Order: sequence, then C-alpha cells, then structure tokens
Amino acid sequence: MRFYTPFLLLVLASCNTAGPHFRGLEATTVTVDGSTFDVRVRGELAEAIRTNSEYAPRFGLIRERAGRAMAMVSGCEVKEVRGDQAQATGILRCGKGGKRVTPVLPVDQECVPVRGTEVKQLGGVSVEIDCAAAL
Repeated sequence: MRFYTPFLLLVLASCNTAGPHFRGLEATTVTVDGSTFDVRVRGELAEAIRTNSEYAPRFGLIRERAGRAMAMVSGCEVKEVRGDQAQATGILRCGKGGKRVTPVLPVDQECVPVRGTEVKQLGGVSVEIDCAAAL
C-alpha cells in the first residue's frame, strides 16, 4: 500500500498540468457556457484543460466551448481543435491572413427557474433555468 501512495499523489498532482509544449506558461481561467478551462497559448497553438466536473460523454460540445475559450484568450481565430473532453489543443490562425477575434466579454444575465421543471435527484433537486441578457 505504501508503494502506491507516491504514485497516486503524482497522478492527482498532474490533473491540471500543462502539456510539454505549454509548460512554464501562466494559465488564464475562462468559463464558457458552464465549462471552465485553463487556457495557455504559445505561438500558433493553444491548450485548454477543462477544470470543472461535468458529464461530458462526447467531445463535440466541449470542443466548441474549448475553441471559444482559446479564441477569447488568444484573440485569434481557432482553425481546428483536437483532443478529448479533458484536454484540447487548438491550432490558431493569427497574423497573416488570419482574422483577429475581438475578445468576447461576459454579458450580465438574469436567470429565473422554470416552473414545473423540478426533478428530484440524489442529494438535491435539479431545475431548468431561463436566462436573458440583463438590460
């Protein structure tokens, strides 16, 4: 058992560690539609590591959110996003021929629960909410 403890500590400590190409860079934390990412940018590549816990069976929705997070941090157009639900790498198009993306600032929203959508779950209640931009 004592042989497994250092290994487990090493694995847990590396959960939010940058890939080899992005080591030593400071991460910028961005939240996009409920997914929180630590984003690092080096040259024409960006890395987004999802740090929140959420059910994500497929990469499709997370890919789009990670791409938006990379664009917000880098200010560049994201040409392609590869990876999985936890760690994504984006290929950026900056400079010559690439469009600069205006960073999107968060919009204040007002949200209210939708009546009749309560679902009892283990440890609480889930409710649908309806949000609109605050004026």
